[in-house]
Amino acid sequence: AIIKDPATYEHMDPGIVGNSRRVLVSELAGSSNIRYKAQELGLDLMKDVESTRRLSSEIKEMEYRGYHFEGADASLELLLRRGLGQYEEFFILESLKIFIEKQPANGGGIESINSEAMIKLRVGDQVMHTAAEGDGPVNALDNALKKALEQFYPYIQEMHLVDYKVRVLDGKDGTSAKVRVLIESADASETWSTVGVSENIIEASWQALTDSMNYFLLRRSKCNS
Repeated sequence: AIIKDPATYEHMDPGIVGNSRRVLVSELAGSSNIRYKAQELGLDLMKDVESTRRLSSEIKEMEYRGYHFEGADASLELLLRRGLGQYEEFFILESLKIFIEKQPANGGGIESINSEAMIKLRVGDQVMHTAAEGDGPVNALDNALKKALEQFYPYIQEMHLVDYKVRVLDGKDGTSAKVRVLIESADASETWSTVGVSENIIEASWQALTDSMNYFLLRRSKCNS
């Protein structure tokens, strides 16, 4: 509705004070919102009715499962590009292992908790095996993934995690509850957010983390082309 008649929702044109209109996409969003959001991202869905309906249904289904794209524009852009066949994966995961070792304190010392991630992934026709430690499993994942990718994309080290949030989606399920992870990342010029959902917090974190890196690599590939 706001797209058809902005005056019904806005008391003034946001451009007058240097702002811009931002349309959010959620489970309540219709096809017009999807088309408008795609246009914001440089994707043309205005005449592609079938793709619009398909993507709208997919987004609603994912939101029903716990995804939340209102605060994760980067994940939404990747979803739209994949759905339109306008995206090529920068890397493909083949296997992932996480190790957490806790050693109790001895003789009045401090107990230690070590996290290590081992990743096997494919970039083009090359397979990379890497391992890295970190301050917790998510940091270990981040370090191992960057270590694997920097040979192919040296600038991957320019991005970093700014914020990491976890929300339990259904508390009555206790420790088996599904969780939503929101990750905010940044480089020297931009900040973006991604989302992941799973009953496994490591998997949800992996989804959000890899979306973040894929978004960064997509932006850099556009700048370099």
